[in-house]
Amino acid sequence: MAGRKETKGPENPHQDHRKRVKKEFRDRGYSLTGMPDHRALELLLFYAIPRRDVNTLAHELERHFGGIVGVFHATPEQLMEVEGVGPDTAALIRLVMELSGRYLERMYSFEGRVVTMGQMEQLLRPLFFGTRDEIAYLICMDGKNKVIAQRKLGEGVADAVQITARKVLEAALSCNATRVVLAHNHVSGVALPSEADVATTRRLKAVLAEAGVQLLDHVIFANDEATSMAESGLLND
Repeated sequence: MAGRKETKGPENPHQDHRKRVKKEFRDRGYSLTGMPDHRALELLLFYAIPRRDVNTLAHELERHFGGIVGVFHATPEQLMEVEGVGPDTAALIRLVMELSGRYLERMYSFEGRVVTMGQMEQLLRPLFFGTRDEIAYLICMDGKNKVIAQRKLGEGVADAVQITARKVLEAALSCNATRVVLAHNHVSGVALPSEADVATTRRLKAVLAEAGVQLLDHVIFANDEATSMAESGLLND
């Protein structure tokens, strides 16, 4: 009796898709250069969702958040509002952002180096990478502009970081700084200092001066922009 022929099920059009995308990444020298955003996002999703097509999800994430930047700036709760995104996927996306921020912070750390004011923006920018709340930092230096330490002064206030004179003075004196630079970000997307920023900075400058510490600048960040209050002439009384 002739053996019964085995019938094959319908071919899965996505069966080798993951292999092709991973190979494309390798063939590009493990670089995302030239790869569309949705494809790069899809590649990441492979490692959180191992057994189903994620191409549609990658497109939906881009659409929902207005692009790949919005995806990586979203909170885990916001990510999980998109159908198909679970806790593991949300955690992986946030992990990429957190690791990227830590890499930049370590890569561009100037601690122990003499810096110019022109380098200060490069030093400060990684501190605000991927942040959704306002944060304030103090960069402490000696008399030769050698960076001694960076101190976080506050975090979490949506409209204005409350920087107290006591906290700034304690941070500066704790590392024997003679020169300092303030920095904070605006989540509004506008890097221009407010009237409150200017008034607070001038008050802090006076308090620090009485303790023998010179406030060199207050730099405000918003997205890819930065404003130096010293260069803008706003630190003058």
